[in-house]
Amino acid sequence: MKKAIVRFGSLYVFNVVVLLLIGLLLRGVSVGWHAFWAAIILTLAALFVKPTLAAAFRRSAAKSAADRTKAGEKVVQYVLVYIVELIVWALTVWLSGVNAHGFWGYVIPPFLLLIGWMIYDQVDDKLQAKAAQVYDTVQARVRRR
Repeated sequence: MKKAIVRFGSLYVFNVVVLLLIGLLLRGVSVGWHAFWAAIILTLAALFVKPTLAAAFRRSAAKSAADRTKAGEKVVQYVLVYIVELIVWALTVWLSGVNAHGFWGYVIPPFLLLIGWMIYDQVDDKLQAKAAQVYDTVQARVRRR
């Protein structure tokens, strides 16, 4: 239970930051205070929807993998990852108060999410260790009362 809470919490905070950056960098996306609710949706999608979609797309693409070159296979893998990110972004926009305007408001954010999650994977262990430390501190204070 603790591990799940810590993982959710660290990914949530990271997603808030990524969403705020997307809102600051892109004219076609307005995030504002909706980043806090959108980060919950984004975090749940990253933990549950994204792995399910990625596995389904990989299985589908694997059926025709023998017909492609190595370069073609890499292109297919990158396109599939982008499609998953696009679906996650569309769900986030649809279920939260985040507004995406125009073509670029839907095309660019999945790339930024992908880059953000690549960075998160690199710092994941440190973030979760820090979040676990905060969690333990809060639990110890609650027990003392």
